Amino acid sequence: MDLIDPQVIASAEQMIKQLQGFVLSLLQPFRLWQVVIVVALIGAAFVAARLSAPRVDAWARSHQSLRPWQARALITFRNRLRGLFFVLLAWAAVLIISLINPFPSRRYIVELAATIGTAWLVIGLLARLIRNRFLRRVVTWAAWIHVTLLYLGFLDSFTRFLDSVAVTFGDFRLSALTLAKALIVTGALITAARLLTTGAASRIRRNEDISPSVQVLVVKLMQITAYGAALFFGLKAVGFDLTGLAVLSGAIGVGLGFGLQKVVSNLVSGMIILLDKSIKPGDVISLGDTFGWIESLGARYVSVVTRDGKEYLIPNEDLITGQVVNWSHSNDFVRIEIAFGTSYHDDPYLVRRVAIAAAESVGRVVRSKPAVCHVTGFGDSSVDFVLRFWITDPTEGLANIRSEVFLALWDAFKANDISIPFPQREVRVLNDEIRVAGGVPPGSLA
Repeated sequence: MDLIDPQVIASAEQMIKQLQGFVLSLLQPFRLWQVVIVVALIGAAFVAARLSAPRVDAWARSHQSLRPWQARALITFRNRLRGLFFVLLAWAAVLIISLINPFPSRRYIVELAATIGTAWLVIGLLARLIRNRFLRRVVTWAAWIHVTLLYLGFLDSFTRFLDSVAVTFGDFRLSALTLAKALIVTGALITAARLLTTGAASRIRRNEDISPSVQVLVVKLMQITAYGAALFFGLKAVGFDLTGLAVLSGAIGVGLGFGLQKVVSNLVSGMIILLDKSIKPGDVISLGDTFGWIESLGARYVSVVTRDGKEYLIPNEDLITGQVVNWSHSNDFVRIEIAFGTSYHDDPYLVRRVAIAAAESVGRVVRSKPAVCHVTGFGDSSVDFVLRFWITDPTEGLANIRSEVFLALWDAFKANDISIPFPQREVRVLNDEIRVAGGVPPGSLA
């Protein structure tokens, strides 16, 4: 029994013979000097790119105000300088040779190198649309190999060789050619799906008629549908039999039921949150000791950013089963109250008027909902008041607005001679007879 399929050996021998014939044709005198020109053009392109790269870097440093897409385009241009210079020099050489000698055979190798170089450059630029680095490299190298073999005339023999390298599982045959086609087609479809979803998502987020939670839900459903369809049709297009996925989906369902209960619970909770609109990006919430605003809604967790810059990833299940305080659920109005006390010598009616005016003098306090001040009790050393006011920007912080109002109260009380008491104790010594153990008479010093 042969370890290697004879068809594989025959395809490899045919491809090797074709390659040998091409190499021997390059040794002919009228083609050998063209090979020398191509090698010289490659060296000149490397030198030109080496000299131009510092100037491009200096220009980029002098233009710090470039937009992100402009900076990415500039980086791509810098990384492609060698290929760009080679393509320009090669086509210039083709033009000069055609003017000197009109016979196509005298410029065939140079024109072939220029064509392949142009194709490589275009493929490298288009491949930047693929975000995944591994997939981008696979697609880029596969496309480079494809166009090179196409222009050199080796594509048919190489295709037969890849098709001969295969493994068989029952009635299913998987060849290297099928695998390569699957990678290329699926990568292209996934890239198209990403471009489609990115453009549609940006338009959906700009639509103010759609609430933020519905925007997130629509974008996520669109992404799942687009990427799933791209993967399905990509595999189906190259001949993969997907009927076996029914058994796989059943096994996954059993695994989800037993081993991934929390994960599924968080996924379902995330869908419920998006559908019932209980929380949405930008809402200010407090959950336990965590207070902050919602940065993003994920499939498994919600990102909450606090005032000190910490980002908490709270599982969706906790938001469904726990008690959540949403400070901006139906509107952005948030009422804040602060307590203070004044001396019994001060007029409480004046204190109320001064306190309300002091609160409304702070910039973040809302004027449309007037502040109120009430007496809450008579304490041991002060008359106790509570001051309530409204704000519409809780994401800017609560402690700082309390501080600003307290400082405004301090200044207003100083201006109106209103005192803020502090606890005092008065001790009186009566002149009654005091019996002291040890025989010390009253009124004498010990």
